[in-house]
Amino acid sequence: MFRRTPKEPLTLNLGGELVSLSRPLVMGILNVTPDSFYSGSRTQDKEEIANRVNTIVSEGADIIDIGAYSSRPNAEDISPEVEMKRLSTGLDIVRKLYPEAKVSVDTFRADIASRCVKEYGVQMINDISGGTLDNRMFETVGELKVAYVLMHMRGTPQTMMQQTRYEQIIPEMLYYFAERIARLESLGVNDIVIDPGFGFGKTLDDNYQLMNRLDEFARIGLPLLVGISRKSMIYKLLDKTPEESLNGTSVLNTLALLGGADILRVHDVKEAVETVKIVSKTIQPL
Repeated sequence: MFRRTPKEPLTLNLGGELVSLSRPLVMGILNVTPDSFYSGSRTQDKEEIANRVNTIVSEGADIIDIGAYSSRPNAEDISPEVEMKRLSTGLDIVRKLYPEAKVSVDTFRADIASRCVKEYGVQMINDISGGTLDNRMFETVGELKVAYVLMHMRGTPQTMMQQTRYEQIIPEMLYYFAERIARLESLGVNDIVIDPGFGFGKTLDDNYQLMNRLDEFARIGLPLLVGISRKSMIYKLLDKTPEESLNGTSVLNTLALLGGADILRVHDVKEAVETVKIVSKTIQPL
């Protein structure tokens, strides 16, 4: 069910630096939005953003993932201008405080991805839509020569929870990834990370089936990102709130690492770093 022995370490080229994934990486979430599903992650004014960035870095994150478009179910559809204005505020602060930080931008818009890479030296684009919401994204990422997170989602954040019917979810998702990976590689994208998209167009049972069979995605042979931090698959199952879901997050992050995850995308960096350290020690060769 779960991988319990080390796999061959992968690498990612992030801004010209070859980063080893022999130890799983922790990606800290920086939300510059007023409406993210977890209230504790929302930062808007410059002081809040700076404090959050300092926390992410001081607690040991390897990558900062900044997002300005909330992707929770039924989120407001904001304009590119608003998204870029929010991102610029956040990225200005990140680059002032930590100019050498590894930064990922969470956007599905090709023009915004291009601006963030060219103006702020961003090393990774995290696209929740897998290229389905902007048909120029794959070509743009190929031209930018940055790492790309390819996530599985159906529809949009506004419609995804009306598109949760699958004949066979795992084979359908594996086909989705195979087809898009081939297209990306043909366009010169060399550093592809796959993300199953927990919670995006999937029922609670779908999410736990994905976690149970996560090793099938790890076997694709590309870095695997898992983002389950404080999501509804935790708080709905336990009848709690996102604010009460840290313990459940740590449990699922542990299972994700055992299933082959190479990157954990999280709100709570310190706890994720500790989880990586313990799991890595557990599965290392004796």
